Amino acid sequence: MRIAAVALILAVFPVVLFSRWRLRSTPLERDEGEYAYAGQLMLEGIPPYSLACNMKLPGTYTAYAAIMAVFGQSIAGIRMGLLIVNAATTLLIFLLGRRLFSGEAGLAAAAVYATLSFGAQVMGQAAHATQFVVLPVTAGVLLLLRAVDSQRYVALFCSGVLFGVGYLMKQHGIFFAFFGAAWLVWKHPGGWMATIRRLAVLGVACALPFAITCLLLWRAGVFPSFWFWTFQYARAYAGENSLFDGFDNLKDELPSLLTGVWSLWALALAGLIAVWRKRPHRESACYLTALLLFSTLAVCPGLYFRDHYFVLMLPVVALSAGALATAISGYGLAICSAALVLAIVLQAGYLFRWTPFEVSRQIYDLNPFPEIIPISAYIRDHSRPSDRVIVLGSEPELYFYSHRHSGTPYIYTFALTEDQPFAKKMTGDMIHDIEYGGSKYVVLIDSLDLWAYRNDNKPTIYSWWGGWGPDHYDLVGIADIISNTRTEYRWGPAAASYKPQSDYIVAIYKRK
Repeated sequence: MRIAAVALILAVFPVVLFSRWRLRSTPLERDEGEYAYAGQLMLEGIPPYSLACNMKLPGTYTAYAAIMAVFGQSIAGIRMGLLIVNAATTLLIFLLGRRLFSGEAGLAAAAVYATLSFGAQVMGQAAHATQFVVLPVTAGVLLLLRAVDSQRYVALFCSGVLFGVGYLMKQHGIFFAFFGAAWLVWKHPGGWMATIRRLAVLGVACALPFAITCLLLWRAGVFPSFWFWTFQYARAYAGENSLFDGFDNLKDELPSLLTGVWSLWALALAGLIAVWRKRPHRESACYLTALLLFSTLAVCPGLYFRDHYFVLMLPVVALSAGALATAISGYGLAICSAALVLAIVLQAGYLFRWTPFEVSRQIYDLNPFPEIIPISAYIRDHSRPSDRVIVLGSEPELYFYSHRHSGTPYIYTFALTEDQPFAKKMTGDMIHDIEYGGSKYVVLIDSLDLWAYRNDNKPTIYSWWGGWGPDHYDLVGIADIISNTRTEYRWGPAAASYKPQSDYIVAIYKRK
């Protein structure tokens, strides 16, 4: 039974690897588009927060730039980089599980992580920032264990640097640095004075990547813009939801989070309970519980609870699931393999049958991620590299695909319609950029998703465009997203006479 269970668990890795490779050309979604465009600009020598601005810290932009420098500026190249990042994280999960429990526990944990982190439930096929957070913080967690056991400052310093890198990937990563500090206080190896010194070392190490980043951005002349977007606006954005809003968001998200993989989450719960019942594993159980607490907190900022935020919990979920292989003598490994097989079977359509286009539609519904690809090709073929483009509708992947710079730093229009104190100024700035920037194309993403931000009877950039745009731009292209399987395209004069059949439209306008 043990050999069969190990064989089934080992079989998970090629399945996930095959599926990631098969779906590598799934169209980028908008967050990926932002990272890809910012990374593309960095490869051109243009710093972040100049031509493209948003509230994320620049770590993921840098990761994308590095990936595209190696694998090329393409969808497949980005996904190849994600595959390597995910594989490295999976290996670290194995090493953590082996150190905390046993080799079998590490193997099971790695298989659970590989499965969950690729799941459609967390948009695992997409190279979100959270996928880049978990790699350095998992390495930091592993080094923290070694630093506490050996009482070596070098290992502790390296652990802190890795936590700091995780924070640079996305602000949520700061909670793993708090975990490191909390564990040092809990263990206080060598007494309290030694613990204070270690906390100081950890704090300096955590701050070092951010301090270097601030220095580089200051030298590039974009520090004021960086500070506004990543602290002032980010603070306003994080404060938009009330506790009731957060509860509703979480309630809406949990059912889809468990769909198809409930067996693995149940496995994690059982594993955590089982290790607490085993006295030899009590310290490891305490470690997992603390990590679970701070991983959960990492999902909570802003109370949005978006699908991919839960990637931050997957390392500790996987470790807890793998722990069952050790905690239940004789049958733990078999239970882990059965749960993994069930999760694979329940996700068979996603893993083995759906095409990249179908994956995009199944996960993102009628969002125009597939349509942006041919629209970008049209713009690239009908413009010069020096021409500017503006997207009204928060699809920055168009800039990346078309290799054209944005005519405004506002690559998202969601920020302009949010209930936050900077929205009015942002709207005025973007209107100015459109009126006086001379962008050759304006692409309007017109969907029910965006209309939800316009129905408060307040003037918006969309209502302004309706009055100003037709006098200065001609309609030269349209994509009418009629259903999950049908999109009608019209180009040139045919676009102007076309009558849309749906509420999901992408319209391409050319300056007169």
